[in-house]
Amino acid sequence: MTYESAEIDPEELNPDGDQLDLAERLSLRRVAGMSTQLADISEVEYRELQLERVVLVSVWTTGSEVDADNAMAELKLLAETAGSQVLEGLVQRRSTPDPATFIGRGKVDELRQVVVATGADTVICDGELEPAQLRNLEDRVGVKVIDRTALILDIFASHAKSAEGKAQVELAQLQYLRQRLRGWGGNLSRQAGGRAAAGAGIGGRGPGETKIETDRRRIKTRIAVLRRRLRDLESVRDTKRSQRTRNQVPSVAIVGYTNAGKSSLLNRLTGAGVLVEDALFATLDPTTRRSSASDGRVYTLTDTVGFIRHLPHDLVEAFRSTLEESTSADLLLHVVDGSDTDPFGQVAAVRTVLADIGAAGVAEQLVVNKIDAAQSDTLLALRGRYPDAVFVSARTGAGIDELRERVEERLPRPEVEVRALVPYDRGDLINRIHRDGEFVSSDHTEHGTLVVARVNADLAGELARYATHA
Repeated sequence: MTYESAEIDPEELNPDGDQLDLAERLSLRRVAGMSTQLADISEVEYRELQLERVVLVSVWTTGSEVDADNAMAELKLLAETAGSQVLEGLVQRRSTPDPATFIGRGKVDELRQVVVATGADTVICDGELEPAQLRNLEDRVGVKVIDRTALILDIFASHAKSAEGKAQVELAQLQYLRQRLRGWGGNLSRQAGGRAAAGAGIGGRGPGETKIETDRRRIKTRIAVLRRRLRDLESVRDTKRSQRTRNQVPSVAIVGYTNAGKSSLLNRLTGAGVLVEDALFATLDPTTRRSSASDGRVYTLTDTVGFIRHLPHDLVEAFRSTLEESTSADLLLHVVDGSDTDPFGQVAAVRTVLADIGAAGVAEQLVVNKIDAAQSDTLLALRGRYPDAVFVSARTGAGIDELRERVEERLPRPEVEVRALVPYDRGDLINRIHRDGEFVSSDHTEHGTLVVARVNADLAGELARYATHA
């Protein structure tokens, strides 16, 4: 996490800043004339990179048909973000998912026909599958099957850049994998009986499922190592946060649905230059920047990881230290994508995750972003449902001034009012009042600066020696 001062007026800059991360992500693509592609690509080790061809499967249990279509559209975006080509999407109406195959025995045969007809090599299910469901589907469909949780974890793994982010993602992946080791792998060494027991006979008795036990032990050991590493990194984060808390610097956390424009909003407000890309979970690492109110008060703005419907529990646990930036903030800027087909669902999903991490009680300011791309009837419905929301466009700058004013209004104000005659050789105290307090009035006299201001308790104690009632 970085912590820097933004002295340049962000309005004079590109609102998204220097997109160095985006340039790096797009820089390594393809070199002309380097292909060794042959007619039979199965016989060469180095082959042209090809996108996975996937079929999406969803079980519609509750809600309307529109909700089911929105869920499938979101799964399609997740699959494309992970680097795949979506060929087909199938939705089945059921009261509950089938405990054996997720979609039912008859529908598995239909899914197999679709996979064969389209030439797909992967099936992605919109839900968290049990190990038995994964195994049964793979056995009957004949291609790789993954669920929504594994898909999101894969996206996080490809986008994590910092040491903390990589450790958090690996921890979540191992926790997910540990629960799905049992019974996987037909080549595992198993105890075999004699010929009467349909075994291999003498000399064919193995030591048991030692590979599963070894894998389970390695995962357990690695999880312990990652937890220790994250505790060390968390202590560094706590030190930086405690310094801001000790100086009583107000903090604002930008939260919201993934790809709602949180990083763009941070760039527009502070000129931070954080990576901006039209993709889900483009940025995972929180970024903190210093900003100043019109009256000189300093506060921090923090961009946090995006949320999504049914965010995997393992991810919430692994990223808990990062998400604590939201719980310790004085104000949450809840960013909503106004151009999304279901912005109300976004609001509900984000508030659910905030409640899970203990941030439901933090003051919230709803911000509807991307109004330049939103439908007029959607904006009208949002204004009716959320009359106190601020409507902005981080791309065009519309509504940004109103948002700044709203943030300044809702920042916590110093509690102690002081009246002091500060000597001219104590200009440091005047500077601290500008930075951390709020002037009511000031007057330059023969003996010093007569100030009436609202300050925090620590600064009030230092000003007490110069207090005056004149």
